[in-house]
Amino acid sequence: MRILITGGCGQIGTVLSKALQDKHGFDNVIVTDIRSSPPFECMYEQLDVTDSNKLFYLISKYHVTQLYHLAAILSAKGEANPIFTWNINMNGLLNILESAKNYQLDRVFYPSTIAVFGLLTPRIDTPQHTNLTPETVYGISKAAGENWCNYYFKKYGVDVRSLRYPGIISWDTQPGGGTTDYAVDIFHKAVEIGKYESYIDHGTRLPMMYMPDAIKATLELMEAPKESIKVRTSYNVAAMSFTPAELAAAIKQHLPDFKITYQPDFRQAIAASWPESIDDQEARKDWNWQESYDLAAMTSDIIKNLTA
Repeated sequence: MRILITGGCGQIGTVLSKALQDKHGFDNVIVTDIRSSPPFECMYEQLDVTDSNKLFYLISKYHVTQLYHLAAILSAKGEANPIFTWNINMNGLLNILESAKNYQLDRVFYPSTIAVFGLLTPRIDTPQHTNLTPETVYGISKAAGENWCNYYFKKYGVDVRSLRYPGIISWDTQPGGGTTDYAVDIFHKAVEIGKYESYIDHGTRLPMMYMPDAIKATLELMEAPKESIKVRTSYNVAAMSFTPAELAAAIKQHLPDFKITYQPDFRQAIAASWPESIDDQEARKDWNWQESYDLAAMTSDIIKNLTA
């Protein structure tokens, strides 16, 4: 097995790359990103995912059999330059799918997001199959990407698998410009200076997931037998849902002097268009998804690591 990862130096990519190195061997994981050099030890190649010739060359050079496509512009950054975001997110994915078809790759991973949902979507226990009318260019590109994945599976037999990630929280890797990034930054500020100003209002509930669970879900999906994968757009996955006020209260259990204030900005409108909770019964039924961390367990683990 030879694995190529695009966007491998991002928040999820960094952790996933290391997990794949541990599982399949250092030399069998080729990490790519737009930057000139990686922030961690790896087999590395610089790659712009809109450059199909370079992508095809790397697949041939390393005899790639699986591809994890993480390169994308996220929700908050995407709103600053919608056309650029569409080009990276959409044309990058099409290059990935074409390469999977042409080189007959074993399987492909494509991350989607809760940003595919919008104001017309049920906000409580958002179902697997529902209205997708997203409010951001990021969400629009990911919703279109889900349908392209389904199309390439049905028309060409490309075994592409996808998860609709909620907000991903980590302590050792920095987020990349998403609306849920407050739930990462708040921990660093709590430990460093004891206070945080949230750009999301106190009562805005959003689905979240701790990074170890995000990696676990990704690997379990990719390792599941092909016949178990019933959803070829993207699976809902869930772990926990909370508000900034509830997260602050969990932090205060460990850091009693921590203080939070609220100054909502443009990201509040994006957050308000997303679900409060996710129904992920199909992932649990099809490939036995089960999270390991709730809010209390995640908060304890992050603060322990940051204070150390």
